[in-house]
Amino acid sequence: MVLFHGTATRFTASIFDKGLIKKNRQHVHLSATRSTATSVGQRHGKPVVLQINSEQMHKKGYEFYLSKNAVWLTDHVPVQYISEAD
Repeated sequence: MVLFHGTATRFTASIFDKGLIKKNRQHVHLSATRSTATSVGQRHGKPVVLQINSEQMHKKGYEFYLSKNAVWLTDHVPVQYISEAD
């Protein structure tokens, strides 16, 4: 399964340097669809959608949780599992 993360273009350099980190949130928020991720990214500026190789992450032992409002949650997404969505 592939998940998506929507963000603003201005944050991508930091994300590709450090990965997705939760900062002051309890979890990193991920979307099941590209369209939802785009909507989230638009809230912060010019949107960019990142593709998360969640299947590989899960195989390596990373845990994911599905919230009641259909947001996928995890503690951290390392850089090697992140790419720009096509």
